[in-house]
Amino acid sequence: MEGREPQGSSPCTKSAPQAVYIHIPFCTNKCFYCDFNSYVLKDQPVMDYLRALDLEMELTVQETPPGEIKSIFVGGGTPTVLKPDEMEFFLSSVRRHFPNWAADIEFSMEANPGTTDREKLAVMKAGGVNRVSFGVQAFQNELLSGIGRIHNTDDVFRSLENARAAGLDNLSIDLMFGLPNQTVEMLDYSVSRALELGLPHYSIYSLKVEENTLFHTMYQKNQLPLPAEEDELNMYLLLMERMEQAGYKQYEISNFAKPGFESRHNMTYWRNEDYYGLGAGAHGYVNRWRHVNIKGVNPYNEATQQGRPILERFEISREEAMEDFVMVGLRVLEGISDERFRSQFGLSLDEVFGGQFSKLLDAGLLERTAAAGGYRLSRKGILFGNEVFAEFVGALDGK
Repeated sequence: MEGREPQGSSPCTKSAPQAVYIHIPFCTNKCFYCDFNSYVLKDQPVMDYLRALDLEMELTVQETPPGEIKSIFVGGGTPTVLKPDEMEFFLSSVRRHFPNWAADIEFSMEANPGTTDREKLAVMKAGGVNRVSFGVQAFQNELLSGIGRIHNTDDVFRSLENARAAGLDNLSIDLMFGLPNQTVEMLDYSVSRALELGLPHYSIYSLKVEENTLFHTMYQKNQLPLPAEEDELNMYLLLMERMEQAGYKQYEISNFAKPGFESRHNMTYWRNEDYYGLGAGAHGYVNRWRHVNIKGVNPYNEATQQGRPILERFEISREEAMEDFVMVGLRVLEGISDERFRSQFGLSLDEVFGGQFSKLLDAGLLERTAAAGGYRLSRKGILFGNEVFAEFVGALDGK
């Protein structure tokens, strides 16, 4: 979950991208809530895929040479289902095609507990990975099995111990709330167990019932025992309070970090900056062009033999880019800067969206930032972010 682009973002600066997203679509099993582009590993042509990915990287950097790379994020699926030799091949591909790394590069990889033994983690570290994000979701085994996860809480502790033994200390975990049969007390327990780990970063998401998932089928049949809306709101209030008490800054709606450990790759999306998107089903944004890659593993592999495996590519209009700047940028709790908006579009925020900002200020959902002309979510706005973002969807249509 962490490291995936928010839908609707788009780049605006015309410069060499400094961020890379790479998709490894294989996983051990399909979780009941998952609508990501992922495929169960058994009988998949993994090495064929990694060779195709190597070729896509080559073709991509020929077309758009990279700048100094500041962040790389490998998501999935579960990238850590790769065997050590496959992982080594993959990471050497990345290094070869993107050789100009910033001295303080953030190189993140998603992992599932139980898929990271010490040998694999050593290969990851040797290949440049310096940050690992584990999909933990909850600290109750009954909740984990109820959402289709195949790890248990013992796997979580063992995986984190293995990572630290390999010299990987910049670690993050995902938790979820609003899960079937989850209570506020169960979330409180999970947050307590998570905080005991003393990690530098936590991502905590509410469950979204997406189409084409088992949960969506169950929901339509009224067979999904979700918490009441009030309980879900109390869960979010609880986790914000607990994280703050423990010294973690909420820097984005779903993300909490110790100072200096905010996800730099995710900030690329939230600041509306360019990034490469590589692999089956990956999204990329370069020079205000968005593209989506072919999704299926074999179709992707075959397409790379003919050129870049792009399913569709289209230009983002200036108006849409302005809307995206605001919607995505307001997810970050420090808010949006009028100066940055002016530098990209030559207009002030108020010139373009004055009506929307006035309405949201009056409703108590936004507040002005100390920086002249900037805006951020209020405490109330954090709780009702979707209502804020909805004000900017299509706001400039026909203008």
